[in-house]
Amino acid sequence: MSRSIAVIVLAAGEGSRFREVAGADKDKLLADCTGRDGALRSVIEQVLVNLPASLDKRVLVTTEARPQAMRMAQAYDCDIVSIESTGMGDSIAAGVAACPEADGWLIVLGDMPFILPSSIERVVAAIADDDAVSVPVQDGEYGHPVGFGRSFGSGLQGLSGDRGARPLFAQGRVVEVSVDDLGVLWDIDVPESLVFPKS
Repeated sequence: MSRSIAVIVLAAGEGSRFREVAGADKDKLLADCTGRDGALRSVIEQVLVNLPASLDKRVLVTTEARPQAMRMAQAYDCDIVSIESTGMGDSIAAGVAACPEADGWLIVLGDMPFILPSSIERVVAAIADDDAVSVPVQDGEYGHPVGFGRSFGSGLQGLSGDRGARPLFAQGRVVEVSVDDLGVLWDIDVPESLVFPKS
């Protein structure tokens, strides 16, 4: 029996550090960047392109202030969950609540456009058990995306505010997925980070 893993893409954060540098009207998720495949796309589209085709249950969590991100996500077959909060905990809870029947959830950050699809596939494959948390590890450091088995459903839905899911790691078995992929650590905080170093 194949397991049904749902992807939750978090795209509700304000990106305040990016706006401080680029300008208050600049949304980092809509900024152009050149993906590792050489194609120029917006940050959020790069994230969506990198999701493996096998993951067909996709949910994008965002706010009404991001209609362009919503349209982009719909083009990539994502369900849209609109929330008022910009907190990561609230976003995760809303995304998981939208697909509580899944066998597990992959939490993807909307500002991490340089993760290799193969790394995502390996993290998903490691969500083999209900109590597993799968985390990519690059140079000894935990990265993203993070996968959670079915037993974490209520815990994920109970998150709130800005607190992410890290505290839940203690409630299960952490499966470290060693990768050779700087993209799992690379988020877009400031405009300079839109350029990924050539390997």
